Amino acid sequence: MSTSDATNDKNAPNGKKPALSGAQSLVKTLIANDVDICFANPGTSEMHFVAALDTEPQMRCVLGLFEGVVTGAADGYGRMADKPACTLLHLGPGLANGLANLHNARRANTPVVNIVGEHATYHRELDAPLTSDIEGFARPVSGWIKTSMTATDVAADGAAAVTASRQPPGQVATLILPADTAWNEAEAVVPAAPIPTRAPHSGDIDGITKLLLSDAKCAFLVNGQVVRAAGLDMLGRLQTATGAALFGDTFISRTERGAGRVNLPRLPYFAEQAQEALAPFEHLILVETKAPVSFFAYPGVPSEIAPDSCTCHVLCLPHEDGIGALAALVDAVGAAKADNQAAGLVLPGEPTGELTPASIAQSVAHLMPENAIVVNEAATSGFAIPGLTYQAAPHDWLELTGGAIGMGIPASTGAALACPDRRVLSLQADGSGMYTVQGLWTQARENLDITTVIFANRKYAILQVEFMRVGAHNPGRKAMDMLQLDRPDLDWVALATGMGVPAIRVTDAESFNRALARSFATPGPYVIEACLG
Repeated sequence: MSTSDATNDKNAPNGKKPALSGAQSLVKTLIANDVDICFANPGTSEMHFVAALDTEPQMRCVLGLFEGVVTGAADGYGRMADKPACTLLHLGPGLANGLANLHNARRANTPVVNIVGEHATYHRELDAPLTSDIEGFARPVSGWIKTSMTATDVAADGAAAVTASRQPPGQVATLILPADTAWNEAEAVVPAAPIPTRAPHSGDIDGITKLLLSDAKCAFLVNGQVVRAAGLDMLGRLQTATGAALFGDTFISRTERGAGRVNLPRLPYFAEQAQEALAPFEHLILVETKAPVSFFAYPGVPSEIAPDSCTCHVLCLPHEDGIGALAALVDAVGAAKADNQAAGLVLPGEPTGELTPASIAQSVAHLMPENAIVVNEAATSGFAIPGLTYQAAPHDWLELTGGAIGMGIPASTGAALACPDRRVLSLQADGSGMYTVQGLWTQARENLDITTVIFANRKYAILQVEFMRVGAHNPGRKAMDMLQLDRPDLDWVALATGMGVPAIRVTDAESFNRALARSFATPGPYVIEACLG
């Protein structure tokens, strides 16, 4: 009888407990540490881990047809569940296929545990075709990396990976699992480890209090845990009590918005506009973020956003207790009873006429269901949406934090699995949607309540803007061909229905209103291809 047969035999001889394989000890350890969903695209080296997943009823397994879907879904899940999912990836090339969305997860401080299969320890030296430097691939996106060397190491290494992923403010942890460490015998299961806590805030409360109560012009720049409702409530009170302005980073992992929440304006994307926004201020107070820099370098434009006349002050670093820091500051300035300036519920009417990014934003604000989760990768087509939805029904808002396009469809998938009782609205640019379109198949297979709006302008519009901004003027036909998505046009209705998702193409505001309302009322995934001029 093989080890795997013995493992499944409840009547093992001599009254001994059936032996566990290394893979089984890892899965049981993950469950013991509250990691109960695995986004997977496995290969041969991961088959024992796949078999182990099959024996553990508490572990949900979700197949992605491309590793970028797997890693992006783990990112979306982690942002909404506030705990890690695990991924299962096939050797170095499988991990490499998922790196872009792991980069986004790293920038979002999302806890993720990667399980990456590897050749058996004795096989690696033979340099088989799929042999690669897995740790080298993992290093740029991982805060913690380890290769298990024996089956008896695997459970402890798995527990350490979970603990590392949850180290504030959250990070990607990558555990590399050689095939023989997965199939060899291992008795150990490591119980739940304590969740790491945030460090106390390190900012100078007294000094910042004096600045806020002086005549100096102050602003807050915030991110992390303080951009959810509790932190925003305190920021609103501080704004009322001191007159300080509020800004969020341009791209935020997850924030809570809508009626009853404090509106958080963002620093503009374009460097010149961001510099203009900060120009009036003498002091910029940083809470769970760093001093702002432009997304790219441009000829003749400073890369640092804050003007030379503005001093940056750190109230709280990203791994520290931002909520505690704000609470101390509220007490220090006497803002506890100040108005928090929460938004009221104000819905615009349904738009009519031409279908534009602005009319789509208006329709979304009018029709969005309460407690929706909005995943925004609309790029240039989405600029109007934040301003029209901050007084809509309460909702969560997730964004592309690392700039690696292709997160929207996968992150929506993970968010829907984390919060199955909430509708997810995925606002998706057509160009970036094609990077991970396979995620629609996973949405259909899992029957997830996701409405995907495709902004079909058939071009990389942001790159057309950036072409001019970097000083590369007078583009010719060859250059513009690199920025257009035509000849042939993408057919999103065919793409979606081919993967099992109902879809409709709309060309005017009235038909978009009807389609959006229908999608919200229909269980399961739904795609709306919004054809823009």
